[in-house]
Amino acid sequence: MVKHLRQRLGAHRKDAELTGLHAAGKLPIHRLRVAAVRRWGAQIAEGVTLYHGFEIRNARGLSIGERSSIGNDAILDARGGITIGRDVNFSTAVHIWTGQHDWQSPDFAYVKAPVVIGDRAWISTRVTILPGVTIGEGAVIAAGSVVTKDVEPYALVAGVPAKVVGSRPTNLTYELAPAKAKAWWW
Repeated sequence: MVKHLRQRLGAHRKDAELTGLHAAGKLPIHRLRVAAVRRWGAQIAEGVTLYHGFEIRNARGLSIGERSSIGNDAILDARGGITIGRDVNFSTAVHIWTGQHDWQSPDFAYVKAPVVIGDRAWISTRVTILPGVTIGEGAVIAAGSVVTKDVEPYALVAGVPAKVVGSRPTNLTYELAPAKAKAWWW
């Protein structure tokens, strides 16, 4: 009886978290969005920007470094864990998946693996990053790419699947503007 009750409460907590995090992405005030995501257990550093419309799954599995910016309509599936470094820029509609079904499994098993993104990486619009990928420091992922394998530091990758097409200088020193330095309406 107690075990059954715990399972039911656990299921309701997951439902409440998904609902709360979905609502957080729609809040019109940035400070409230950040506070709500932190409340659900995410590690959000100072100066992080969370634009409208994001979705987060399992906030406790999410860590975002200083001054990083998460663009509109991002989906961050942190069930397998997502670590985002400092001064990382996500453009609009970036999707990071840490779990998926194994299409080769006889029982269509669900598998998960963490995603790690190094400092000063730029993930352009409509990029999809799949489970288990590490994006190196300073790497750039071109718009529309699907990243299925690790990306070396300072590499420029593009395509489906993403492949190296160039490189970036290794002496990067910039810092992104913190959230408080951005326009009030976002």
